[in-house]
Amino acid sequence: MNPAASLSDLVAELAQEAGFAATGIAAVPDPASPEDYAELQNVEPWLASGRAGEMEYLKRRDEAGRLLRSSLRVALPWARSVIVCAANYNSGAPNSTEPAPSSRGWIARYAWTGKPSGDGQVRPSDYHKVLLHRLRSMETKLKDLYGDFQSRCYVDTGPIVERIYAKYAGIGWIGKNTCILNEQLGSWLFLGVIATSIEVSPASIAAVPEDRCGSCRRCIEACPTGALTDAYRMDASLCISYLTIEKRGEIPEQLRAQIGRQIFGCDICQDVCPWNRRAPLGRDVELSTRADLVNPALDWLAAIDESGFANLFHGSPVTRTKLSGLRRNVAIAMGNSRLRSFLPKLQEWSQAADTVLAATAAWAITQIESQPSTDGL
Repeated sequence: MNPAASLSDLVAELAQEAGFAATGIAAVPDPASPEDYAELQNVEPWLASGRAGEMEYLKRRDEAGRLLRSSLRVALPWARSVIVCAANYNSGAPNSTEPAPSSRGWIARYAWTGKPSGDGQVRPSDYHKVLLHRLRSMETKLKDLYGDFQSRCYVDTGPIVERIYAKYAGIGWIGKNTCILNEQLGSWLFLGVIATSIEVSPASIAAVPEDRCGSCRRCIEACPTGALTDAYRMDASLCISYLTIEKRGEIPEQLRAQIGRQIFGCDICQDVCPWNRRAPLGRDVELSTRADLVNPALDWLAAIDESGFANLFHGSPVTRTKLSGLRRNVAIAMGNSRLRSFLPKLQEWSQAADTVLAATAAWAITQIESQPSTDGL
């Protein structure tokens, strides 16, 4: 590695060594600049409209009342550039939109990740931890080569909208489904960032990629709950990923049927995207696919207790929803399946001390009993 190389060259080499599929550098806009104001215009009204749902962390403000996510310099006044790295988690497994038995649920592709262990098994891995370890390794090496600077690494945990900086770093354009789309890699990308105090020259910054969504509206039309209210805009409070992961308590009854068999997250808007048809498969060992989580049987998941949940998902993103949330989601998927074979478990749950689970199971029972059986019972 040449210590005299440009910052962009150093970052590209370090990112490749760390196992990232793409990287770039974006400048942090000056406060009140046209670029800074443009993002503020998007964030403030979106939050004010209630489209963030119950995700209070998105609404945090500083002592002066400024929205932390409106500008990176509000939270990190010293920030001058952001290094963005992307990891490819595409797999050869089926899409959620492909035919599958109604007795099976869907866990979002990003939560399938695992890494081989010494006993030949694939153990759960959380992309947050995997990417954060890589970013910190890059951070240390960059300081050794480039000199000391202020920095902070984030993977979905900081006051920063990663996809915006990914766009300005040249990783891709923001698609109509609000995901980052890369012309070669598609959208199955995990993003991690290193905010730094390094002033970057225009030569270190890639051009903003051209928006290649064109007239396509497949993601908008495919969204079951209408969360993609228009091109490039999402109502997170309607998004199945939000409902099955972030939402606590009962999921609004009017949205349950549209959730279908999704029990943790949702991939539909990415599964239908034409750019993902040609996307290469990821070869990241630490982000391998756990085959048991692809189209998992609902009755298998329903039988899991606290100990089983901990063993199956320890170190996995699925722990975010907790066992209570997973059961609620499974109950909805069972109701949507119309399979009468699920009635005994749902009747058991309808008497549970967990009032959310009990109410959801009662709804699912009504769904099954009010429609023709699909399993001949």
